[in-house]
Amino acid sequence: MSHEPDSLKSIFFALGANAAIALAKILAALFTGSGAMMAEAIHSLADTGNQLLLILGIRMAKKPPSPDFPLGHGKEVYFWSFIVALMLFSMGGLFSIYEGIHKLHDPEPLNAPFVALAVLLFSMIAEGVSLWGCLREVNKERRDMGLLTWFRETRKSELLVVFGEDSAALLGLSFAGIAVVATMVTGNPIYDAIGSIGIGVLLVVIAGFVGVEVKSLLVGQGVEEAVRREMIDCLNQRPEINEVFNLLTLQLGRDVMVAVKARMQPAPSCDEFVDNINRCEKALRKQFPQILWLFFEPDNKK
Repeated sequence: MSHEPDSLKSIFFALGANAAIALAKILAALFTGSGAMMAEAIHSLADTGNQLLLILGIRMAKKPPSPDFPLGHGKEVYFWSFIVALMLFSMGGLFSIYEGIHKLHDPEPLNAPFVALAVLLFSMIAEGVSLWGCLREVNKERRDMGLLTWFRETRKSELLVVFGEDSAALLGLSFAGIAVVATMVTGNPIYDAIGSIGIGVLLVVIAGFVGVEVKSLLVGQGVEEAVRREMIDCLNQRPEINEVFNLLTLQLGRDVMVAVKARMQPAPSCDEFVDNINRCEKALRKQFPQILWLFFEPDNKK
């Protein structure tokens, strides 16, 4: 478990980067009049707020179980991750599209484009550091999976959101840079407006992908299939178990609920039978410490 990803670490990387970038972009957008730069500034401001919401979600998810919430509050982090996806869609994507359309109807000349390019370069470096910090944590979890497979399979919504935000930010900065350069070369501010619209469309698409993945966790996904198979293998290796009929899981933030149905080996007494089940549960919890609730049903048929 020492190799488990640290989501908070990647969130703090992103928080520091986005706060610095947002300030630089706002100043540059006001100075240059760049619509693409203003779209990027709003995007970074939204991202800064998003990191704070993710931290809130992680904090809320640590609340202990109660009579009203017997399975705990682990899904809080999924709820706040979904809110972040909505904010990325609305405050980031839709505002950028609106800003671009506004610039198309009322184009303004680009002032001091080299200032805009300098800020974009600084932003790309900062976002690159943030993405590096995120990928370092992602690599602890994805094993031999590709990034796209990890994106579809991961149960760490907060890490998923940070990865999506950082990737969108770097691509958006590239769009903004191309738009500023095209405006400098041609003197036509329409390219700046098109860059803003392109950034908005990009954010809407990525927010959609993130939202779909987080929605699955909110509805009630189990653990990754590879982890489920490892759990079944762990139980099948126990001498107390004859056959595992079924194993159901439910991912609840960092915690997991597991229900097992298995045929047990015969035991000389009821007490010994119960002890065998307890030993199996103890072994499973030892190998998978993320299990918080474990229900074991002995049976003689599937």
